[in-house]
Amino acid sequence: MTMGALHEGHATLIRTARERAGAGGEVVVTVFVNPLQFGAGEDLDRYPRTLDADVAIAAREGADVVFAPSVGEVYPGGEPEVRIAAGPMGERLEGGSRPGHFDGMLTVVAKLLHLTRPHLALYGQKDAQQLALIRRMVRDLNFGVEIGAVPTVREPDGLALSSRNRYLSPAERSTALALSRALFAGRDRHAAQEALRARAVSAPRSQQRAQALTALGEARAAADAHALAEAAPGGPAAVRAAADAALEEAARFTPPLALDYLALVDPADFTEIGEEFRGEAVLAVAARVGSTRLIDNLPLTFGGP
Repeated sequence: MTMGALHEGHATLIRTARERAGAGGEVVVTVFVNPLQFGAGEDLDRYPRTLDADVAIAAREGADVVFAPSVGEVYPGGEPEVRIAAGPMGERLEGGSRPGHFDGMLTVVAKLLHLTRPHLALYGQKDAQQLALIRRMVRDLNFGVEIGAVPTVREPDGLALSSRNRYLSPAERSTALALSRALFAGRDRHAAQEALRARAVSAPRSQQRAQALTALGEARAAADAHALAEAAPGGPAAVRAAADAALEEAARFTPPLALDYLALVDPADFTEIGEEFRGEAVLAVAARVGSTRLIDNLPLTFGGP
């Protein structure tokens, strides 16, 4: 499912679908700019609509059908009286910044799943909260479809691909790189902490342990090894701090980055994780550069295998 203005991220979804469907399967791409998920003052009217180019990309990447209904076809009686409610998870982060957005998104996803009847529906991980809510809807309401995730596609400089990137001026695009830089800073801090924790846990708990670490030129690690072995893995607070430092710097750029939120959450319900957390998490960020609002995220795993 797409809202059109297809880019390489969408193309990756289509190629993945083609591979999963195989030679005997069928791949359908939907193109529909859903008015229910745009709030007052958002960019519904100026959202890019490039259907001819979208059809060409879909054909090139192996789609069999592009289903591009009008608003009147999807909502023949006007805005629907009955809608899907996203619940508490839909009120957090993106839902808090865009009230009603996820109710509108789930309503159209439900309709398009019913209209196209796929066995498998693929979504990008860049919209992590959207993906989590779709999975929850499919599970809670017993939809007969498998939901698959495809990793975020990025520009060579790290910027996550988005149809809204075309709104950015060159200066704004430079500032927007702070989103991915912040996520990468958090990821790198996390990786370093996890590596140090694993080394501390595997080292012997004795004087030989400290001597072995010191021999590697890690006197500080030797001194802290016992504490690290007992500590909560990964250090969510340190991950947040590393990402936040990059965002604070970008707030002083010209033009500046206006942060909406930085969050480190459990993908099961999008609540913030604590220092004792172990398992999969999502480091997510949303910010505005000029008049364009952008989101990005990275998955992290705390605690190792």
